[in-house]
Amino acid sequence: MRQWTVNAFADRPFTGNAAAVVEPLRAWPDDGWMQALAAENKHSETAFLRATEDQDRFDLRWFTPTTEVPLCGHATQAAAHVLWTEIGADPAVLTFGTASGRLTVRRTGGGYEMDFPRDPLIRVEIPAGLAEALGAMPVEVWASRYLIAVMADAEVVRGLRPTHGAVLPFGEGCLETGQVVVAGLAGDDADHDVVDRFFGPGCGLEEDAATGSARGGLAPLFADTLGRATVRFVQAYPGRGARFETEVREDRVLIRGSALTVMESTLRIAP
Repeated sequence: MRQWTVNAFADRPFTGNAAAVVEPLRAWPDDGWMQALAAENKHSETAFLRATEDQDRFDLRWFTPTTEVPLCGHATQAAAHVLWTEIGADPAVLTFGTASGRLTVRRTGGGYEMDFPRDPLIRVEIPAGLAEALGAMPVEVWASRYLIAVMADAEVVRGLRPTHGAVLPFGEGCLETGQVVVAGLAGDDADHDVVDRFFGPGCGLEEDAATGSARGGLAPLFADTLGRATVRFVQAYPGRGARFETEVREDRVLIRGSALTVMESTLRIAP
C-alpha cells in the first residue's frame, strides 16, 4: 500500500498543513487500524479513501492522531490532489461521500476549489475565562462549527500563546467543542483580508496549521464584515502559514487554494 504526504493550502514546500493520504481501498479497514496509522503518521489528519463503482466518486474519512473527525478541509484537498496528480484520476470534478455529506473538489487553474457546507453563526456572550485562556480579550465571539473569537486585529492573533489545553472547556453551542478559532482583520496594506489561527485540543491538536473546515463559519462572518462574498485568509501557524480564498454562495462556501506532494511512501503492513 502506498501513501503520500501533501502540503495543503500551500504554495511552496513545508508550508500549509501536512496531510497523509492512503491510496484508495475497496473496503474500509478496521477503525482501530486506521486510528493506529494516523497516530503513527502524526499529521493533523490522515485521509482514507474507499473507491466506488464511479471513477469520480470516493468515500472519505479523516483521522487525527487521537480521533476520527466529522469534517476536514485540508485533508480533503490533499485527497483530491493525490487522486489527480499521483494516481491519475481523470474526472474534472471529484465527489466525496463523508460524514458531513457530499463534498466536491474541482481543479481551478493552478489550484483547487472545494465546495463545503456553510456553518451556522450565532453571536454569543464572551465566555468567562476565554480571554485568560487565549491571553487577550476578544472583541466578539460567535458559535459556529467551532467557537470563533474575533480579536482587535491581526497582530493580536499572531501574538497569542495559549497554554496547553487552555481552550478545551470552550465551545458550548457549537457543532464541535474544545476547539477555538481566533481571527482578526489584516491591515490595508496586506495582500489578504483576515489572519486566523486554530486551537483544537478537543480533537487532539493543540494548534492546526491550516483548517479548511473553519472556513464554513469564518467565510460568511467576514464576508458580512467586509461587504463582499470573496475573502482572502492567512492562517498564521508559527513557522508555516497557509493561504485560502473563500466565496460564499447561499448555503455553501467555496474554498480555494493550492497543494503539493512532498513525500511518497510504501506501507509494509496491511489492514
